[in-house]
This record gives sequence, structure tokens and C-alpha cells, in this order.
Amino acid sequence: MSAQKDSWVSSFSFLLFWVSSIPTQGSERLLQELSPQDYFSSLQVGKASLAYFSHPVSPDAQPFLEQIENSAEALQDYGISVVKVNCPKEDVSRYCEKENALRKAYLFRGNMLIREFPTDALFDVNSIVANVLFALLFNEVKYVETLADLQNMENTLKGKSNMVFAYVPATGTAEHRAVMEAAFVYGTVHQFVLTTEAALLKDTSNDEPDVSSAQLLFCHCQQATDLAQPCRRTAMEQALTLLNIHRHLKLMGAPLVTEVAEDPEKVSTVHLQLGLPLVFILSQKETYEADRRTAEFVAWQLMGKAGVALLSRDLVNLNVLLRSNVALKTPDEGVPVKYLALEDTDEIITLVEDKSKVKQIQEDEEEDEEEDEKDNNNQDIQDDQVVEAVSRDKKQELPLEQILALTEDTFHSTLLEAARTVVLFYASWEAVSLAVLQTYTEVADHLSGTQGVLLSRVNCWDWPGVCTKENVTQFPTLKIYEKGESAVMYDGMWGTEELTSFIILSQVSCPLKLATIDEAEGYLRGDFPSELSSFHHTSLLGVFSTAMSEAREAFEEAGNILSGHVAMGMYLEDEALALSHKYAVSPPALLLARSRGQSVESISLSKQSTQDLVQMIRYELLDIFPEITVQNLPHYLQLRKPFLIFFSDGDIDQMESKEMLNLAEKTPHQAFVACWLNLKKTPVGRGVLKSYFATVPALPLLVWVDLHAGGQVFRFPSEQTLTETNILSWLEKLKAGLEIPSSTLSEEDWKPPLPAYDFLQMMDMTMAELPLHTSHPHGDTPAQRPLGSPGGDNAIQEEPSQDNKAEKVGSPGRDLRGTAPRLAAKEKQGKRHSEL
Repeated sequence: MSAQKDSWVSSFSFLLFWVSSIPTQGSERLLQELSPQDYFSSLQVGKASLAYFSHPVSPDAQPFLEQIENSAEALQDYGISVVKVNCPKEDVSRYCEKENALRKAYLFRGNMLIREFPTDALFDVNSIVANVLFALLFNEVKYVETLADLQNMENTLKGKSNMVFAYVPATGTAEHRAVMEAAFVYGTVHQFVLTTEAALLKDTSNDEPDVSSAQLLFCHCQQATDLAQPCRRTAMEQALTLLNIHRHLKLMGAPLVTEVAEDPEKVSTVHLQLGLPLVFILSQKETYEADRRTAEFVAWQLMGKAGVALLSRDLVNLNVLLRSNVALKTPDEGVPVKYLALEDTDEIITLVEDKSKVKQIQEDEEEDEEEDEKDNNNQDIQDDQVVEAVSRDKKQELPLEQILALTEDTFHSTLLEAARTVVLFYASWEAVSLAVLQTYTEVADHLSGTQGVLLSRVNCWDWPGVCTKENVTQFPTLKIYEKGESAVMYDGMWGTEELTSFIILSQVSCPLKLATIDEAEGYLRGDFPSELSSFHHTSLLGVFSTAMSEAREAFEEAGNILSGHVAMGMYLEDEALALSHKYAVSPPALLLARSRGQSVESISLSKQSTQDLVQMIRYELLDIFPEITVQNLPHYLQLRKPFLIFFSDGDIDQMESKEMLNLAEKTPHQAFVACWLNLKKTPVGRGVLKSYFATVPALPLLVWVDLHAGGQVFRFPSEQTLTETNILSWLEKLKAGLEIPSSTLSEEDWKPPLPAYDFLQMMDMTMAELPLHTSHPHGDTPAQRPLGSPGGDNAIQEEPSQDNKAEKVGSPGRDLRGTAPRLAAKEKQGKRHSEL
């Protein structure tokens, strides 16, 4: 027997020792023999005794006397003495009357007769002990015959005490004795109810019960405050012995969920001491409430089979994968705690009931890791670089401490509390989402300590209801919420710099209205509001007179569209004319200040629509001779102009840069995009050159390519010096058709290999077949899913209607949403784009 089992057996042995230590007169002789006079004079108030009145010659009573004598030791443990009263021949009193003496035994408390027992009902030690204790506990142990009696008893106890309901096929049996002995010990803690009615047992069971076997149900009435809600019932699956009943009641008295804040290897609970496993639900502070409900749901399902503990990752430094959300500790000595990544609570139930399942799950996870490693090494089948990168770094835990995880319960309350909340909606199994989540952690580092901005995230795989209400149908999606205003959605590149800039700029009104000419001049010099103290980009200032309402409104609408992307100010006062004259332009005008006011460009605004203004502003913000990167290339492609690209294998030479910049400044904006690309900083440029020339030519290299008109690629003559004059001459030859293209690009459209699709709709279709990750408002859970109710668990039997009623209490559902983020789901849904 294990050490845990020894501990609770010792505990129970001490309990029996305490009961047996009750002082008993004449305890040195278990079966006393007294005369009638001595017996009645020895009776003490409150002291129970079982007496059998015998005549000197009564051979028929010998078998009964043997059983009476054998029961004396057991009854003595409960403070009940057993006495054989020898009646004189001449005594014909009531008890010594020969007919009564041969057929009856008498139970007294003090000198008061409690019960007369026919001797044929006391046929062995079990029957004697059971009937005597039943008689003494008559007011404590209630006997019921009908379902109505049982329900009335439950209603009386609700909110006050729990009930132990026992069915025995007949009184006087070993099971009946065990129940009575337990009632003698625990009767002051729980209400004991007994029945021998098979029909009542059938009424309280969902299945067809075996009426030939005794059964015991623990009814959790103390937690039921609603008279319309039946008490939860947990059946004892073991045989009805005193030891098993004691074990079951000890389990029922344990906390439903234990909260622990230490290494699971060091945790010891009553379940482990009684030889049962302990399940840990791994939690974090952002999802505590959801995790707590999940733990309680699992605990009710495993009542009497295993314990459940809630373990906070924030309080314990666990050296396990972040995707692990469940741990299992067995009572076996020397067996380490097993950490697993499970998808739903059904897997936990199976895990406890089928011990072989633990090994199988671990083997499956090891196989998944081996397959992932194999996929990482096989570049022929890895057709998505994002998936490849995520898969390669999947064991790296992301530092998500600065990003608040929102749930269905905390989403709206958090938006109301914070002045400005940034929310990243993502799916924990989708590769691009996980790549952006990595970038998001870097943004959090950059914005650490920034006042008035809260960074948060919502895992749409765990909380699809939130994402549906927020109209999020593609992942990832980033929105900024401000109190009392509609959300602003981010539509830029997913780089750290771009995201950080968007969040910083979103803090300030766009356009920012300036009240004085000094504020306007300061704005052009880079005197931004405190929120933009770290902002170093080009700023725009719109200058309007008070009468220019139409132009002003178009500018304001453009600012709303460009919010988060541009720093825009607006000056609308009497001195606007003086300001515009300073920069040689008449209002309405746009002033662009680059490098904190070192140079200010003036642009006259004619009457234009909002969209025209947006397009013009975006164009004016582009650099004159930019370095092309993966992040900014889309902005320049949108211009749909030819590219004059200078490819270099490092930083551009100062003389070459000067010549190219002069060319770009003197060339009308509408002609082409003059730019350069550093292959060391942007290695993808080598792939671009290979598509142009089949191999990477010698660098540096100047190339003309028009992606939107034939796709012809021209190479600047290598024998010529790269000067502004030579380049202009070469461009004239291109325009005249005197140069032969080095290559012509394919006319194939540059589009995604597959169209975008609605992730949430896909999830809904999946959940229709296998309802695992559905999010429902608490109190409105579908009836077919027994959430938070004990229906379906063999250890818990309730009224047929109880499942539906119990479901209306808040419950977490069957999935393990809200637990530790699953950064690599078991499904391989995000592995290859070709599979999507």
C-alpha cells in the first residue's frame, strides 16, 4: 500500500479509536451477565444498552446468544453495552415472561425503552449493529419512501447542509451497517437519508440502476440556493463499506478547486493522499475568471475521481512550453508531473479515466515535433516563408507580459477603463498571426511606459464571439479604440516601426487644430505635443482662412482617413494670410516640414475632393530618392510609375547618391520613381535581379523597369559613368525606342496564390460538426452541451431535467479557451498555403 493510502487509513483508524475510547461501564467484560434487579439499577441516563432476557434452560436461544456476544465488541465502539439478563424461574414480569424472553431483545437509553427487536431480525453481527444504530439514530437518519419525500428533504437542506442518500436492498445487511456506522460518525456534519425502495432508486437515476446492489449518493445541497435547481449528486462507485464511505465523504469535503502557487511537484492534496490523481489547469492573470470556470467545470466532471487545481503561470516559473495548458500529477511516488497541450475538457476526462491516454498524448506530441522538424528541413515542400519561420521558432516563448490578453468577459470593460486601447485580433494556429504577434511584442517594448496607451490582444480561436461582434473576419487585424469614438483599423505594413508609428500618431487628433501663429510656426519646427516627442517624420500644416469652409472640411475628412499614418496640423485664424505669405503661397495651402522645419515646401490647394487630398498627401510624403525596402515598396508601387532603381551591395557611394538625387529633384514628379536598393539590407533584391537577368550581375547597377507597361527591363551601360547627364541621355534613348531591353517580365499578375477567406466562417462550419471552440454568452448555452452540469458523468446522477437547468449557470464550455496561449495548435491548419 502506498504512503498516501497509509495516511488516510491511519486517519480513519484514529477516528475509530476515538469512537471506541468512549468510557463504557464494565468494558472489561464485553458481554455482561446480570440479574434483572442489578441490570435495571445499573442503567445510566443517556447510556444505551442492548439487553436479552434469558431463562436458565433455553437451548433454542443458544445461536442468538452467540451472535449477541459477537456483536458486543462492535457495539462497544459506539458506547453501547450488551447485557444478558438472567431471569429467575419465579420471575414472570414483562421482560422475563418466558414467551417474550425467547423471541425479543430490548434496546434501552437510560431506563427508557427505545425499541423491541424480534430475535429473528438479529440474525448476525451486521444485522445487530445496523438495527441498533438505526434505532438510536432514528431522529438523525431519515427514512424516505417516495421521490416527493426525497425532494422535500433536499429543499429543506438547500443552502444549509449536504445530504448522504443511501439505498440498501434490505435492512440488517452489511451495507446497512456500514451506512449506520458512517451516520454515527458524520451525522452532525451531513444529513443521512436511507431507503429500501427500489422504485425510488430508479426515480433518482438517469440509467437503469441495479436494485440488487446497495448504492450511495452524496447530494451537494449546501451549494444549491435555488429551490427549482436539484442538488448535484455524486455517486460512490465503490462497494458500500465503512472504509469506502469514509474515503468518499472525505473527497466530497475537499475544496472543489484548489488554487496553488508553487511547483506542482511539491503540491499535496487530499486527492493525492487518497490515491487519486491531481489535474492542474494552467492559468494566467488576464484569463483568470475563464480559467476558474473551466477548472470548476472539470472538477464537477471528475468529482470523486481526481482533484483539480488552478495553477497561475504568473506566480510560478514553469520551465515548460507556453502552449502547455494542463498538467497531471499521479499519486505514484517517483513519477514526474506530466505537462500536456489539450484542446478541450473531454480530453481531460479521458485522461483521468484512461491512464494509457497520457502516454499516447505525449507520444502524439513527440511525433508532431518530429514531423515539424522534418518539414523544416525539407525546403522542397515548405512553400511559405512565414510558416517556415514560425515553425522554426515555435519553441521560443514570446514575452507577452506587457500585452493584456482579453476575453469575452473582459473585452468591453477594458475598453471603457483605458483611454486608448490597441487590440490585436489574431488566431493562435495561423502563421501570419504568430509572426505579427512577435512584432507586437517588439512594439510593446518600444512603447513601454507610454501613458494613455494599453496594448492588448484577443485570440479569436478562443473567443470567436468577440471577433464576430467586432467584424473581424481576417487575421491578423489591429484596431485602436478610444472612449466614445469608433475604432480605427490599421491597414499598413506589419513592421515594428510602422506599427509603433501608427499607435503613436493615433494619440493626437488628425488634423491637430492650432490656435495661434506661434503654435503653427512651432509645429513646423517640430514642436509636437508631448505624445509625439519621439516622432521624427514629415509634418503637414494646412493653412486656411475662416471663409474657406469647403476646403477646410475636405482637409479634415482627409485627416480622419490618414489618422495614425500622418502628422497633420491645421491653422485657421486671421493671421493665416501672413503665415502663407511667409512661405510664398496663398491659402488654402499645404506646408510640408521635413527634418523638423529645416526645409518647408509650399503647395497650393485648389478645390479638391477628400480622396484627391488623401492621394496627394500620401504622394507628397514619399521621399525624393528613397531606399526601397520590403516595408515601403507597396507605397511606391501604388503610384503605377516606371522605376529607375540603383542596386548596390551596401551603402550607396556619396558621388552616385548626389547624382541620383539631383536627377530626382529636377525631374517632374509624374515621370518616374528614382530609388535605390541595398542588397545587404534587403536580400530579397537578389531574387529581383535574378528575375530580371537570370543571374545576379555585377554591382552597382542602374536599371529601368516599367512594371505597368510591358514589363521591359533596361540596363544602364556599364561602360558609362553614372552621372546626371549620362542618365538623362540614356533615358531619352529609352523614350525614343533606341535601346534594346535586357529582358521582358511575364505578364502574369502579381496576386496572392489564393483569395482571402473568412476565418470565422470556416470556424463556424467546423464547429457545426465538432462544437469545441464556440463562444456563448454566459447563461445562454445550448442545451445539447452539458456545460457546468454533471450530466454524462457516471459519477454524478441527477434528475432528468437537471442537465438543462444547471447549464444556465455560467460555464466555460468544453474547450480550454482562456488558458495559456496555444502558439502551436495540434491541427496543422496553418502549415502550407497550398492546403488552404
